[in-house]
Amino acid sequence: MFLTLVISFFTFIELNCENLFDTQHDSLKNDIEFTPEGSYHWTKTRYWHKLNHISQELIALGEDSIQGWQLPDMVALCEVENDSVLRDLTKRSLLRKARYEYFITQSPDTRGIDVALMYQPISFRPIRHYSIRIKPLPDMRPTRDILYVCGQNLTDDTLHIFVVHAPSRLGGEKKSRHHRLLVAHYLTNAIDSIKALSTQAKIIVAGDFNDYSHSLSLDSINSHGMIEISEHAHGAHRAKGTYRYHGLWGSLDHIICSYNMAPLADTCYIGDLPFLLEEDTTYGSVHPKRCYLGPRYQNGYSDHLPLVARFRYEEKHR
Repeated sequence: MFLTLVISFFTFIELNCENLFDTQHDSLKNDIEFTPEGSYHWTKTRYWHKLNHISQELIALGEDSIQGWQLPDMVALCEVENDSVLRDLTKRSLLRKARYEYFITQSPDTRGIDVALMYQPISFRPIRHYSIRIKPLPDMRPTRDILYVCGQNLTDDTLHIFVVHAPSRLGGEKKSRHHRLLVAHYLTNAIDSIKALSTQAKIIVAGDFNDYSHSLSLDSINSHGMIEISEHAHGAHRAKGTYRYHGLWGSLDHIICSYNMAPLADTCYIGDLPFLLEEDTTYGSVHPKRCYLGPRYQNGYSDHLPLVARFRYEEKHR
């Protein structure tokens, strides 16, 4: 009996959602801005527009195949508020028939934003997951936990996934640099622990690092047997980064893999779908069609564009 090798793809998305809050005030968090009475006038109508916009974006980032339109297998999300938001996104939005499951952190971030991982149970079987709490430095506000998820794909390969949203550059890049280096330290400790148990462990790290590819925090992560596959990612519709500030493109979002995972990446690009962009009337060209510009509602998607990585694997069929 002969074995037939079938090449398939595992599609991984990273996306900063730009303040995906529900409309309820959490008395333990500083989220009053994103309530109907807050400065952003965040109503249920706007909330559901946002959820369906994110859903539309993720659906469009799938791929056509002989089985029909295939949705992304896994999505790493930043700037999502809580479990209720992920439940609405996966069970009540335009994605409600997609059967996504998810994990989300419960971080001490003062605004209440977290990171999450959505996955298709048909292509990923979780084994374990936990959050890595970052003990803040004396001059540092509580920040987001790192989410760790371990599971198996369709070829029974074990994947180790980390989702990161590092501290912002508030106060300036140099002044806040050690905050992001601290998160990188916690992350690389976890990576080293996994590699100590299995030198061939397949690892994917993704998220908003609030740093660029040449920054010290990214250098630190790459020095632990990791490589950024998104460093030279670009879009098909004029996007040269995942974020645009004052007319300059840059990528604060990154996908980083272990050396043995990186060769499986068939492609990695910025998902600058035309409907995610609008003309930049101030600086020219285009920029992400964001949800808010300051306090002004734009009815857009996010101020970040998604990263898309497609990993290939071989399935053996008799």
